[in-house]
Amino acid sequence: MQHYRAFIDNEWIDATDRIEVENPATGDIFATVPRCSTDQARAALASAAQAQPAWQALPPVERATFLLAIAEGITERQEELSRLLVKEQGKTLEEAEGEVTATIRYITYSAESARRIRGDIFPADAPREQLFIYKVPFGVTVGLCAYNYPLALIGRKIGPALVTGNTMVLKPHEATPITASVFCEIVEKAGLPPGVINMVTGTGLEVGQALVESDVTRLITLTGSIRAGQRVAAASAKNITALSLELGGKAPFIVLKDANIDEAVEAAAVARFANCGQVCICNETVLVEDSVADEFTHKLIKRAKQIRPGDPMLNQGMGPLTTAAAAERIEGLVREAVSTGAEVVLGGGRPDGDAFQSGNWFDPTILFNVSEDNIAAKEEIFGPVLPIRRVSDYEHALAISNARSDGLSAYLWTQNPAIYMDAIQRLETGTIFLNKGIVGYIQGYHNGHKLSGLGGEDGVYGIEGYLQKRTVYMKY
Repeated sequence: MQHYRAFIDNEWIDATDRIEVENPATGDIFATVPRCSTDQARAALASAAQAQPAWQALPPVERATFLLAIAEGITERQEELSRLLVKEQGKTLEEAEGEVTATIRYITYSAESARRIRGDIFPADAPREQLFIYKVPFGVTVGLCAYNYPLALIGRKIGPALVTGNTMVLKPHEATPITASVFCEIVEKAGLPPGVINMVTGTGLEVGQALVESDVTRLITLTGSIRAGQRVAAASAKNITALSLELGGKAPFIVLKDANIDEAVEAAAVARFANCGQVCICNETVLVEDSVADEFTHKLIKRAKQIRPGDPMLNQGMGPLTTAAAAERIEGLVREAVSTGAEVVLGGGRPDGDAFQSGNWFDPTILFNVSEDNIAAKEEIFGPVLPIRRVSDYEHALAISNARSDGLSAYLWTQNPAIYMDAIQRLETGTIFLNKGIVGYIQGYHNGHKLSGLGGEDGVYGIEGYLQKRTVYMKY
């Protein structure tokens, strides 16, 4: 068993208490990390505050050279990081390799943006005056990462934060802290000044609370559930701390009668069962038009039967859920959904076989004839369970989607341009996939509407989220 440490002021930090890290596929404890104290969280913030002015003073292109060195370090340790992701998170090795590659791209994109940080000049209303709007960093930022993409979320946040002149204190999820510690080994080798990146391990109620309540923290970026976002917003309200919240949702997958059914089926299966359903923009509920509901469901069941749980390190199929608590929650959700009328047409529980008796396994599951008030139709599942609901037409599906208090993403399958152009205007969600499966381009923008979040990540708009505006009226 290996022990990994926290990273504060370019020093490796330990603590008296430790957190055990389990392999989701086996339930075995394979590593430990420090259970950092609130004092250590405050020390990380102090280190970040000390380092930030000098870091901001560097030209952006110089800051970018450090990011490129980090990207190079990740590339050198790509195989190691991929295997660690499988062990701590449970995704397949192929998915893990894709995550490491995405992390490199997030950081490289930010480095390449160093010469594109810009403000504005507007004409003044009086002679011999100039009006400038500068964009400046917030200062000390805190990055709170979810367990579904432990490394990619670090790259997604660190890249834009650092290139724009901020420093950052990272707190990985307590279930998946290992790749964060290895990431800091790469940071150390890249030669970043002490305090530019700090990382503390621990629970949200201890370390996380101390980070978000501090008046040293100027911006909090969180990827997590709606409930986590609400807690962070409440805890940071006293200091009016800036927030960037990437929260959950219940993405509808709308299939209308003129859709290409075969393509929609393939997209629906991938968008639900990738990463064992633990993707915030996953297909959470199929809303299929009555006249094609039976055909779509039949073909989807046939396709989903090809997705079998198996050893993620060997790419044998879908991996397990990351935490035991998540597996227990999914099991209870399916049980309640069935008790209130949903029909299990595929899966529904733990896979058969000795290999699945320990660990956080759950079969790919499809629920049919799910009613409006069924728990599977109402709650974000965040696991390999897909409810199917019948709708009468596009307007019915739109009404169901917009009635929700969240709005992260949605899928729409139709060949009718009048409908999909209407959806662009009326579908209340941050991302719309039109006749397109799940994807997330680095130059795009990932954000939610309503309860699904504030701000966002990726692309030019994501980088702008780490800058605040400063207006200058100059007379000369």
